[in-house]
Amino acid sequence: MKFFIDTANLDQIKEAQDLGVLDGVTTNPSLMAKEGITGRENILKHYVDICEAVEGDVSAEVIAVDYDGMVKEGEELAALHSQIVVKIPMIKEGVKALKYFSDKHIKTNCTLVFSAGQALLAAKAGATYVSPFIGRLDDVSTDGLNLIDEIRQIYDNYAFETEILAASIRHTMHVIDCAKIGADVMTGPLSSIVGLLKHPLTDIGLKKFLEDYKKGN
Repeated sequence: MKFFIDTANLDQIKEAQDLGVLDGVTTNPSLMAKEGITGRENILKHYVDICEAVEGDVSAEVIAVDYDGMVKEGEELAALHSQIVVKIPMIKEGVKALKYFSDKHIKTNCTLVFSAGQALLAAKAGATYVSPFIGRLDDVSTDGLNLIDEIRQIYDNYAFETEILAASIRHTMHVIDCAKIGADVMTGPLSSIVGLLKHPLTDIGLKKFLEDYKKGN
């Protein structure tokens, strides 16, 4: 399973990168605004800064919702850096844009996916990644993990190469459960990654080892 971090914060990205398990980054306009990054030029520069801080794919989202606008923005984003993946919303015009970029061999991430049917369309259009938002489904009393399971079955049935990128990860058990049912990638906050390190028995065991070492020296 690939680990992506979902943030625009360079310090958090570098911390995850230093851990040695980071495979990429996902961002969106909301995450950029959270870091106080506004204005088209500043946003584009920040995408380049993120690419230079990590190895692996960096998803950069288009703002346009029409086909021509998405193509124009997507080409501009893809030209910034070889690691850029163009993030496209799951709408009718977005599916058309996914096909366009697929034909141009430009990587894409189809975002805001909430059903298996949407995921099937994205794969048919040639998306590199499809991003089902499992946390947001959980928020409305729907089983987000079941959606991952459905998409995995469909993709395996037809050998689609589109990777399932589990998004809207909220906690460590989301990560574990997605790994168990075959998500190719997870993207979440830094806390969902470093949280996997923690277990009380590890802390207790290490404390005991150190206490015993001090007694003998």
